[in-house]
Amino acid sequence: MIPRYSRPDMVAIWEPATKFKIWYEIEAHACDAMADLGVIPRENADAVWKAKDVEFDVARIDEIEAVTKHDVIAFLTHLAEHVGSDEARFVHQGMTSSDVLDTCLNVQLVRAADILLADLDALLAALKKRAMEHKNTVRVGRSHGIHAEPTTMGLTFARFYAEMDRNRDRLKAARAEIATGAISGAVGTFANVDPAVEAHVCAKLGLTPEPISTQVIPRDRHAMFFAVLGVIASSIENVAIEIRHMQRTEVLEGAEFFSMGQKGSSAMPHKKNPVLTENLTGLARLVRMSVIPAMENVALWHERDISHSSVERTIGPDTTITLDFALARLTGVIDKMLVFPQNMLDNMNKFPGLVMSQRVLLALTQAGVSREDAYAMVQRNALKVWEDRVDFREQLLADDDVVAALGKDAINEKFDMDYHTKHVDTIFARVFGD
Repeated sequence: MIPRYSRPDMVAIWEPATKFKIWYEIEAHACDAMADLGVIPRENADAVWKAKDVEFDVARIDEIEAVTKHDVIAFLTHLAEHVGSDEARFVHQGMTSSDVLDTCLNVQLVRAADILLADLDALLAALKKRAMEHKNTVRVGRSHGIHAEPTTMGLTFARFYAEMDRNRDRLKAARAEIATGAISGAVGTFANVDPAVEAHVCAKLGLTPEPISTQVIPRDRHAMFFAVLGVIASSIENVAIEIRHMQRTEVLEGAEFFSMGQKGSSAMPHKKNPVLTENLTGLARLVRMSVIPAMENVALWHERDISHSSVERTIGPDTTITLDFALARLTGVIDKMLVFPQNMLDNMNKFPGLVMSQRVLLALTQAGVSREDAYAMVQRNALKVWEDRVDFREQLLADDDVVAALGKDAINEKFDMDYHTKHVDTIFARVFGD
């Protein structure tokens, strides 16, 4: 991923130097286990650890690979240059390349998941803070983009919190799903490497042994992992779209923070554009772009092919780096977001009282009017509000049929805003606990 959308901690996981360090640890721990089993001499296993503080020369490994056309062999050759060829002769004993490649990839994905979980924790904290702050800040709810009934800004933040909390649970499950390793040798039969070696390496790396591998770890695990990242990205876009709507000039119920010296347009100095949330919409598309290739990686030929390899070399770093950046950006947007309560009330009153139509409809049916007749009575008055911007309550009070059914006091009572917020505490308790 380009530096513009990258953060250093996540980038570091995918650096070649990090990858080669993990490869080295896999090989060194495997040698220890083999020495414990008496398969290789202890002195050879100990010799491998002479390289534990070595900064592997990426350029040198690339130089060797240019000849061998095999990345793992190139690495093992470079490792022997540090350890000594005789001392290193038992490195990779009974193993196959995928033992190293797949176990390393899963270590990297687990580390990436830990960063993403921390990102989600920060986002959840920001959403909860804003939800509590605007728990009773009334705004109009919308369906199909049209005014519906009153809600609160706090409930908007709370539903995004609940969605991201579900995403955190999903990511924890995806982390567990991907946290497996395999040191099972060619075609996964352990013919040339004892299962105890796999158990030892996995324990050292914080993984669990893959119950059954072929020559690769099954890719349904990776498909699930990237699918979860895609869902998280969609949730990011869900929040971003709401903020983008709120920042529209004719709405202006909320807006991204506009910093000193920031410019909105090269042509129009008055502009304050929702550039961060528009960017998040784009980044979400990039994350979701990895989901289908990850799904297609599940079907490999027989015990192994490498059709998945080029895909994972790309989507592993690009997707996790992009999502890390997007989560951090969204957290910043939420934390600094401007909210305009008066504009929310002004918007709700653009069609005065119209959002109370359902209360009047229900009251009429409870008063004995058929639903069909009640709907017609309310709608004929509501349409006048749409057409002439008159006050809905005044229209109802002037309608003899409505007054005859309800009485004027009952009509007035149906315009109490607190009616729509009476269960906010109940919803908050469901989302955030008591």
